[in-house]
Amino acid sequence: MRPILLQGHERALTQVKFSKEGDLLFSVSKDHVICAWYSANGERFGAYKGHQGALWTVDVDPTTTFLASGGADNTLRLWEVKTGRLLKTWEFATSIKRCEFSEDGRQLLGVTEKRTGQLSTIIVYDIEQDVEAEQTDEPSLRLVVDELPRVTVAGFSYLNKYIITGHEDGSVSQYDAKTGEMLHNAFSHEDGMQVTDLQWSQDRTYFLTASKDKTAKLHAVDSLEVLKTYVADTPLNSAAITPDIYPTDPQHRVPYVILGGGQAAMDVTTTSARQGKFEARFYHKIFEEEIGRVRGHFGPLNYVAVDPTGKCYCSGGEDGYVRVHHFDSAYYEFRFEVEREREQGIRF
Repeated sequence: MRPILLQGHERALTQVKFSKEGDLLFSVSKDHVICAWYSANGERFGAYKGHQGALWTVDVDPTTTFLASGGADNTLRLWEVKTGRLLKTWEFATSIKRCEFSEDGRQLLGVTEKRTGQLSTIIVYDIEQDVEAEQTDEPSLRLVVDELPRVTVAGFSYLNKYIITGHEDGSVSQYDAKTGEMLHNAFSHEDGMQVTDLQWSQDRTYFLTASKDKTAKLHAVDSLEVLKTYVADTPLNSAAITPDIYPTDPQHRVPYVILGGGQAAMDVTTTSARQGKFEARFYHKIFEEEIGRVRGHFGPLNYVAVDPTGKCYCSGGEDGYVRVHHFDSAYYEFRFEVEREREQGIRF
């Protein structure tokens, strides 16, 4: 899978996101520019300028009409994808660490950073679907997280029923998305080990978390039960679920997850990139076993994302590069040994 190397940022990547059709890719980094790319060839579609500090998060709505971004300038911003026009700026007391559109694109969630004198807050805005409409200043939900440690990641479940959050102590929580009531909190990862990422299955009925405890875990949305655990050999910054899509054979599934991470730069200054373990790791989603790695970055992988159509994946690294890998035929045709044995009647 020879990569397409995207060079548009001057500092470390923080998040990358595909549009729902998979044709566009959006990236943000610790510089102040949002870049948009064509995923097929790596050509830059455009840039969105206006933020005044490091950017931590970006998301695009299901129709690729609106783009949301948040960063260290304490603002959450809404853009028109096609023109790059800034439509709305919401200001806060602290940084925006995460933003995400709901499944239908009619709501936008943001997470503010916990600092001295300021608690983590989850804010939700109703989004007018017309780009010419005036967006509201008042959130439809404001959820102050005062009983739990800092929120690091958050997002909407299926049908906007729940808001799921991950915390710096390794726990995950479930909130009613309409009332803000906390319904459940459970320790998913090792106590004290931060949840670094949360990404959804296609139907948002289960989700995958990554953690500094060197594991990624698959959870059921309704119960927060841990369904599967993927054990790595390095702290993880991101984890993504690949779509179960095979382009020429709908009956054949490709059930994988992709994990990304690596030791922090301060810990590997005297070691090689190999020892830093700067690789994307592929695991079988059901059998929890590693099946392969993809190298290339010269620093930790800060985020991995998968094209919703199943054609490619990308990774954003501490080295400032985005690498786009289009899956070749070997990826789709790979059959896990246990699957082959079951087909042959050796295992049941």
